[in-house]
Amino acid sequence: MKGHPLILRDLLAPVWRIPRGKVATYGQVARAAGFPRNARQVAWALRAAHGAIPWQRVVGAGGEIKLGGHPGMEQRLRLQSEGVTFRGRRINMRLHEFQFAAPKRRR
Repeated sequence: MKGHPLILRDLLAPVWRIPRGKVATYGQVARAAGFPRNARQVAWALRAAHGAIPWQRVVGAGGEIKLGGHPGMEQRLRLQSEGVTFRGRRINMRLHEFQFAAPKRRR
C-alpha cells in the first residue's frame, strides 16, 4: 500500500488480520478501522489497492459476494481454495465469519 493516502491504509489495515478461511463484511472492516458507517469507502479502497491485499476475504452483509461476473467468480474460487464453504450463493457465516477485536477509537 506504499504511496496510498493514509485514509486508504487505515481503512484497509484490518483486512490483513482476516486469516485464510475467514471473511468479514465491508461494514465490519470499516468499524475495525475506526470508520463506522463507511462500508462503501472500504469497497473503494479495496479497488484502489489493485489486488495488493487479500481482497477476497471482504464480502457483503450476510456473506454475499457483491462483485458480479468474472470478478465475483474469482472471489468465490479464491475463497473456496481457502476452505470457505457456501450455502447457495452466500458464505456460511456461522463457520467463516471473522470477529475483529474491539474497534479502535477515532478522535
